[in-house]
Amino acid sequence: MTVMVIGLATFMSTLLGGLFALKYRDKLHLILGFSAGAVIGVAFFDLLPEALALQNTSTRASSISLMIGAGFIAYLIMDRAVILLSKGDEEHGVLQHRGTLGAAGLSMHSFLDGTVIGFAFQVSAAVGTIVTAAVLTHDFSDGINTVSLVLKDNGNRRKASWWLMIDALAPVLGILLTRFFKLPAYELGSILAVFCGFFIYIGASELLPESYHAHPKVLTSIMTLLGISILYMVIQIAKG
Repeated sequence: MTVMVIGLATFMSTLLGGLFALKYRDKLHLILGFSAGAVIGVAFFDLLPEALALQNTSTRASSISLMIGAGFIAYLIMDRAVILLSKGDEEHGVLQHRGTLGAAGLSMHSFLDGTVIGFAFQVSAAVGTIVTAAVLTHDFSDGINTVSLVLKDNGNRRKASWWLMIDALAPVLGILLTRFFKLPAYELGSILAVFCGFFIYIGASELLPESYHAHPKVLTSIMTLLGISILYMVIQIAKG
């Protein structure tokens, strides 16, 4: 019962973040700036440490680095493939598909968030509570990020809302999945490392340049630093 209540909380956190982004669309460059910082913060301060912690002692840090690099390269290839394979209205088509790709990646990450919560509670209630605190915080950012990616790439409000709902449901489905089987910790660590590479690419190559090039303002950069800082502080408090 407790785990399912947490599942509902992740749904609401993601949904509220996305609704915030939809309401303040005219300030999208600031939202993108914050989102870039939040995604980068999640990659470096949440996914990477968790990946290292979940690996067994026989696995070297270089192996984690390799998987992060593989995730980064895989997302780069997917992104470039969308550009090369898009047909019709080339510019509009490419942007629409890139927004979809980014939103799908964020939804997969949210699904994995749910599995992390479920598996953490399989270890102990204390570990589950710490992981949940960190996940709930950046789920709000995930909602913002999902809507931001779709709107940034010429998506409309309806499409953004559709992807937001998928992203909000994803962690709930992840939690439900963990009730049926157990995943070895080192395998989960490998998955987290790959997603770390995904999010370094999304933050650094997608959100960060887009937030700044059309609105080169100091406030935009401040929002990016704020996103990184908030995610870092909350994750540290949750794990401390």
